[in-house]
Amino acid sequence: MEVFLVLIALLLMILGIIGSFLPVLPGPLTSWAGLLVLHFSDGVELSHTFLIATLLVAVFIYVLDYIIPALGTKRFGGSRAGMIGTTLGLIVGLLSPIPLGIIIGPFLGALIGEMIHRNDIKKALKAAFGSFLGFIASTFLKFIVAIVFLGFFIVKLSEHNANWY
Repeated sequence: MEVFLVLIALLLMILGIIGSFLPVLPGPLTSWAGLLVLHFSDGVELSHTFLIATLLVAVFIYVLDYIIPALGTKRFGGSRAGMIGTTLGLIVGLLSPIPLGIIIGPFLGALIGEMIHRNDIKKALKAAFGSFLGFIASTFLKFIVAIVFLGFFIVKLSEHNANWY
């Protein structure tokens, strides 16, 4: 049973890292779920304080994920259309076979969204840049937290590795 729980926890950790880039999955919360599943295996003990603290971090990052892109867009004069374009551009960029699609897609999506909202290329470029910066900052933050949670997972798993054999 422990091996099954560890495999499920590992799958959640990997999905958490992927979720840092995909807007469909809440990355850090999914990684935290991996820590929670690991907690229920017999070979690993995670304190309640640790679980609560990491949950609070994951929820905080989840909330920031909605605030940071909006702040970047607002700071550079962007609109809701630019934020929607950023998200759609990310999805297209991830699915497209072009190199750096994950970076080009959100910027082009924000630019197209802003051009639909307003027909001024200068303002649209500025707003698209702000939306793109907000997206990159938010994605980077989610990715770092998911990697830190993976580090906790590996450390806790290696500390209690001897109990399973």
